[in-house]
Amino acid sequence: LSKLTLDSQDNLLRQAALVRLKTKSEAFTRLAHCHGWDAALWRGLFRALGYKHNTWPMQNLAERLPALRALGPTNSCGWQARLLGLSGLLTDDLPGQTPAARQHLRQLWNHWWRERDTLAGHQLPKTLWRFAGLRPANHPARRLALLGHWLAYGDFLARLQIWLETDSPKTKLASTLTEILQVKPDKFWLHHWTFKSARQSKPCPLIGITRITDLAINAILPWFHARARAGKNRTLLPRIENRYTSWPPAQDNSVLKLACQRLFGGPRRLSSAAHQQGLLQIVSDFCDHVPATCNDCPFPALILAWQSQPKQQSITP
Repeated sequence: LSKLTLDSQDNLLRQAALVRLKTKSEAFTRLAHCHGWDAALWRGLFRALGYKHNTWPMQNLAERLPALRALGPTNSCGWQARLLGLSGLLTDDLPGQTPAARQHLRQLWNHWWRERDTLAGHQLPKTLWRFAGLRPANHPARRLALLGHWLAYGDFLARLQIWLETDSPKTKLASTLTEILQVKPDKFWLHHWTFKSARQSKPCPLIGITRITDLAINAILPWFHARARAGKNRTLLPRIENRYTSWPPAQDNSVLKLACQRLFGGPRRLSSAAHQQGLLQIVSDFCDHVPATCNDCPFPALILAWQSQPKQQSITP
């Protein structure tokens, strides 16, 4: 790809990114056909907050939301108790906790003990969760606390719809979504990473800008795209795709760094989250299907053929 002009590189990555958006959009459409649009989005949000090691238990919890909602409305503490209780992460070892954790756990148990017998058949074993290599900020208990706040809103999906329909410059896309997704943590989570961690002097937000970008690119915008396509809304579709292709880049990961090394011949700064997604799509379409030596990979030949096309149409499978 280093032999292409920068404009051609950007065009290629944008095309691949739109293929990735469509693929995610179609996955949400299939979910919505079976479970409804609201349930499809919640499953996407839960999975995205589970990272690669805990996506399955997070999705499993999302699938149990109908049983949780059947218990009736509750506040953010009640939703946290339900999610943490079902996850198996709500410890009953109060004496072994710090005083602050003990106080917060008592509040959670005041909700959970009333409902745990009803939900006993839905509870997950703690052994399903993986904690090795996780930064404290990414602990599943924190992510479930965040989801508890969102579920307590009642109008969370309506807030996202307003955000989508409100004009926003490229430079403020992430900050305007942050205003919706960021919550004011309760007294405990404001200064603690986990139940066992010491009190932090600085506030500990339940979500940061990197995870907000991940949610926007992998869940929120693909879900909106799927719904707009299903409703044949020609007004919202270009708005959604424009936000997707304009979103600022997220942090690089090992896959992106290796892909840049192999495909560009060295480090390359990707100017948007869509370019990152496009590169990941190329890896998925081509790199994942050939040996590490890149022998017999069809991608170089396709690039040469693509360059010769007057309008450089899509090359992705």
